Amino acid sequence: MQEKAADITLDVIDSIDRIDADQWNRLHQSSYPFIQHQYLAALERHGCVSERFGWIPKHLFFRSDGNLIAAMPLYEKHNNYGEFVFDQPWEQAWNSIGLNYYPKLVSAIPYTPARGPRLLIHPDFRDNPQLTVQVVEALKNLSQQQDYSGFHLLFADEQAKLAAQPEMLSRHDVQFQWFNQQYRDFDDFLAALKSKKRKNIRRERKSVQQQGISFRCLNGSQATDKDWQDFDYFYQKTFLEKWSTPTLNYDFFREISQTMADKILLVLADKDGETVAGALMFKSDLVLYGRHWGCCEQIKDLHFEACFYQGIEFAIAHGLQRFEPGAGGEHKIARGFVPVRLQSSHWLTVNPFVEPLNRFIHEEREVIAHYIDDLWQSSPFQETENLQRLAQESEKLGV
Repeated sequence: MQEKAADITLDVIDSIDRIDADQWNRLHQSSYPFIQHQYLAALERHGCVSERFGWIPKHLFFRSDGNLIAAMPLYEKHNNYGEFVFDQPWEQAWNSIGLNYYPKLVSAIPYTPARGPRLLIHPDFRDNPQLTVQVVEALKNLSQQQDYSGFHLLFADEQAKLAAQPEMLSRHDVQFQWFNQQYRDFDDFLAALKSKKRKNIRRERKSVQQQGISFRCLNGSQATDKDWQDFDYFYQKTFLEKWSTPTLNYDFFREISQTMADKILLVLADKDGETVAGALMFKSDLVLYGRHWGCCEQIKDLHFEACFYQGIEFAIAHGLQRFEPGAGGEHKIARGFVPVRLQSSHWLTVNPFVEPLNRFIHEEREVIAHYIDDLWQSSPFQETENLQRLAQESEKLGV
């Protein structure tokens, strides 16, 4: 499908493989792992995004004089699985008056609540404010012409620009992140905590050690086929036991281990010569992203060690500025993570609930603001002034 917007041509493409990987990656020039062509293509090649899971690729590509100048990862959605911005009440409201909430359009990284670039613009065009306007107008036109209920931009670095566009609704949420305050090592990090929290973390780490657990931290090229088979088993088992849907698979893990080896951190826990658990993380030049975890047996405190403490140690050793361990979990606070406000932007083709939705969003923002204030009161750190500044600076990337 093609349509004309000024001198820019818009393509809607159902496979990212129809665009050259180097062209795509030159647009964003980012080390953010989840926007890499290699990552998104592997999701598509191995059926991780498809009609089966309600994630159907509809990527946007913008050209000027035949040259690729902008793009956006985009999916047609028939559910809200794997979005981490929950809109079930909106769906229920639409259904209550006979309107369809699905399908909708979503610009996000599937199953990944990690903020990063969504609107990819060639360096020569980044100073052109009209391009953002044209992208939003193209999304509105596409939604209206193809009978989508609207479009949703989730965890985007560009939220400030996108939310400023007319008729956009902005929602707030909170995530827990760890910030590197130039720690020399893990003990230096512990020294910044209150005594009780410091002792608890030491107890948890000692508990894992006393149970005979050792760890291997591997990049993609270091991990063997057996390592990925073990991790895939843990991943599938964990999702199925939690009555959830595993969408990734061994072929996906194996491909990204080869195509983006330097962006992968696979933490494997061994006991008595056998691998018993694993945590998969990704990294950019500055940030570590915790993503998936699984185990074959329940071992006390192992989750905290594999998913949090091994990641913190890695971030300190490699000079990373931040560690985002994933969505949810107030238990992260006691282990050195702090609240960070996130934003998402939404546009509805037809909005029969203007006043109720505005009220809902306003009240949601107030709840999130009070929640964050309360969380800072229970911070495990002895001093929080510098951390609050780091968290606010991080928030400004997307707000």
